[in-house]
Amino acid sequence: MSRMRTSIGRSHGRYAVEHAKPSNLPTRFDSMPMKSVWLEYKQSPSEEIRNFLMEKFLHLVRYNAERIATRLPDEVDIQDLMSAGLFGLMDAIDGFKLDIGVKFETYCAPRIRGAILDELRSMDWVPRLVRHRTSRVEGARQRFEMANGRAPTEGEISSRLSLEGEEFDKYMRDSATVSTVSLSRKCFQSDGHKDVREIDIIKDETQRNPFSEIQRKDVKDLITKGLSRAERLIVILYYYEEMTMKEIGATLDLSESRVSQMHSSILARLKAQMQHRCRELEPVE
Repeated sequence: MSRMRTSIGRSHGRYAVEHAKPSNLPTRFDSMPMKSVWLEYKQSPSEEIRNFLMEKFLHLVRYNAERIATRLPDEVDIQDLMSAGLFGLMDAIDGFKLDIGVKFETYCAPRIRGAILDELRSMDWVPRLVRHRTSRVEGARQRFEMANGRAPTEGEISSRLSLEGEEFDKYMRDSATVSTVSLSRKCFQSDGHKDVREIDIIKDETQRNPFSEIQRKDVKDLITKGLSRAERLIVILYYYEEMTMKEIGATLDLSESRVSQMHSSILARLKAQMQHRCRELEPVE
């Protein structure tokens, strides 16, 4: 029967589980009744027996880790959950008493789940009170939608939670807390073999639409056509470079008031030109 020695330790604040190469040598505990193994471990605890028990009940760690993982985002690594669960299993082995009248599998399950949940809480940057309030608000919202077929107003949520005034405002602020999202999380299933992740659909604000750029250039050419060099610069610097009148004056060696006067004159001329072109485009009856 294959045996695998397990050592457990902490590394950089995370649970680390290192497995040595499995050995094909059987152990003397394989043929012993489990009660005898427990009695020997309680009478003379040793690393050899504990490693045997850890491997014997390792499947319980995976089972509980997989159940918890189904309620978590895709980016949570199940191996990290198992690493935390192993500490719960180790504590359960050390704390198990034969005279409590329950099977070890029943006794250790809450310890394993508790260790995994404790590790998840330590990784969560949002306080538990905020999570609790968020859960209450979201629960009230979902129950109202199921009963009425529409989203509730804040007043209806307040009524369901029996909260008013500042206390309700605190709940609403906490329920709107910004959360972190992994960019590697699966966004939705694609038609191909590769899943679409969050990073694949993030809009790149540095990229510009070529069609919009062409339109922008055409408008600039249209409104600056027929203007002098100074007038053209005022329009471009004010509307396209978003400079102030004072900054434009310093650039063109003009006073701020003079730039403002020229700007007003330019707008009046452009308005007259646009009105003239609109009349030209009007259908002839």
